[in-house]
Order: sequence, then structure tokens, then C-alpha cells
Amino acid sequence: MIIEVDEDGIFVAECPSLPGCISEGVTRAEALENIHDAATGYLASLKKHNEPIPPSVYEDTIEINA
Repeated sequence: MIIEVDEDGIFVAECPSLPGCISEGVTRAEALENIHDAATGYLASLKKHNEPIPPSVYEDTIEINA
């Protein structure tokens, strides 16, 4: 999951492995809970419609000492 804060201070969560699976929350915890629910529903819909699960997208974070 990727979580960013938008220009209004809202936490926006995205699941890159599931195209279009985006949610938000007033707090980081709320955004995580909401994206969990969104991803669960997304996967349930794929299963219901006999569609394949998209391949995983892997990302890493690096630290740069400036």
C-alpha cells in the first residue's frame, strides 16, 4: 500500500497491485482500514466474475542522507 497526504491533509491510500483500488481517511489508520476494505471487495469482485488477480507490484523505499 502507498499512503500519501493530499493538499487538503487527507490520507490517500492506494494499492498499486490492484489498478484503481484507492481509498482515503482523515487519519492514517482510517486510510489503512479503508484500503483494506477496498482491496477485500476488489478481490471478491474478481473472484465473483472469474477474473484473474493482477500480478503483484513490488516497491522499495530508500533513504538518502542529505
